[in-house]
Amino acid sequence: MSADAQLALPGLFDQTVQEWVWTEDVGEETEVTEFVHETVMKREVTEALAPAAGVFVDATVGGGGHTEAILEAHPEARVIAFDRDSAALAAAQARLERFGDRVTFVKTPFGRFDQALDSLGIREVSGLCADLGVSSPQLDDAARGMSFRREGPLDMRMDPTATEETALELIARVTDEELADIIFRFGEERRSRRIARSIRRSLADNQLHTTLDLRRSIVRAVGPVRVGGVDPATRTFQALRIAVNRELEQLEQLLAALPSRIAVGGRVAIISFHSLEDRLVKRAFQVKDTWSVLTKKPMVAGDEESAVNPRSRSAKLRCSRRLAREPAAQQGRLSLGPLE
Repeated sequence: MSADAQLALPGLFDQTVQEWVWTEDVGEETEVTEFVHETVMKREVTEALAPAAGVFVDATVGGGGHTEAILEAHPEARVIAFDRDSAALAAAQARLERFGDRVTFVKTPFGRFDQALDSLGIREVSGLCADLGVSSPQLDDAARGMSFRREGPLDMRMDPTATEETALELIARVTDEELADIIFRFGEERRSRRIARSIRRSLADNQLHTTLDLRRSIVRAVGPVRVGGVDPATRTFQALRIAVNRELEQLEQLLAALPSRIAVGGRVAIISFHSLEDRLVKRAFQVKDTWSVLTKKPMVAGDEESAVNPRSRSAKLRCSRRLAREPAAQQGRLSLGPLE
C-alpha cells in the first residue's frame, strides 16, 4: 500500500472513531514492469491464523506473501487463493509454484469467495486472511488510473478486464448530488459538494480525461493546501476507487459469509487500510456468540517493518476465532450505517 500511506487524522464525522485515509508516496516515480508487492504484517497474520493441517483461504492473494507464509508454516496446510486482478494472480502463481497442488488459484472478487468454495466442493475452511484495499503495483501503475501523481486514464478498476464501469463512466453517469454523496461517504470528505460540482464542470467542458485532470478539478474547488499532510485529492480518489470496485460491498459480503464458512476453532485475520473498512470488520467480530476476538485493539506494523516498508504504517490487523457453528445474530449484510 502507498508509501507514507494513510496518515492518522482526527475524526471528521464521528469523534469516537479515528479516521485515516490513503496518502500517496512523495518519492521518486518508478515505471511498473512487474507485479511486486511487499507483504504487510506477514508474521503477525501467520501467527494469528496458527496454520495446521487443513484448508485456508487467502481472500486477496496479491503477490502471494501471506499464502507463502501459511504454506511454509505447516506442511499439510492448503490454501485457496483469490484475487480479481489477473496480474496479481500471475505473480502469485510464479512465486508459489514450488508448492504445487497445495495452493489453488481462483480469479474472483473476494466477496464471492463463498460461491467459489461451493464450486470447489468445500464446505468449511480452517481460517481466512484478507489484506484489503489497493496494492502497491496497482497504485504505481499509471495505466490503472488510481494515482493522482501519475497521469493515466480515469479507470481505477482493480480488474481492468472487467465489464464494470470505469471512474470516468461513473462520474458521467451520476448527478452532481450523487457524486457528492459518493465522495462524502467513501472518502469522508467534508467539501464533497464543492468538489463534485467542479468535477462535473470539467466533464461538461470536455476537460476531464486523465487522473491529473481530475486532480486539477479537485484543487480548483478546494485549493492546493495539504491538510494534516494529506493531498487535497486523496479522499476523492479513495472514494471513487471504492465506488468503482464496490470494495465495501465486497467486504460486507465476505463478513456475512464467514460464520458459515469458518470451522469451529478456525481463525480470521483481516488487514484494513482505512477506517471505513476497519469499522465493518470490528462490528462483525463483535457478535459474541459467534466470534472470540483475539485482538482487543487492532495490531499495527512494528517499527522495523514500518521503516523498511512505509506502506505498512496504517495497516490495522484484527483477528478472531470462530465459536458457535451457526450465527445467532447478524442476518444478511452488515452496514456502515449513517456517518455522523
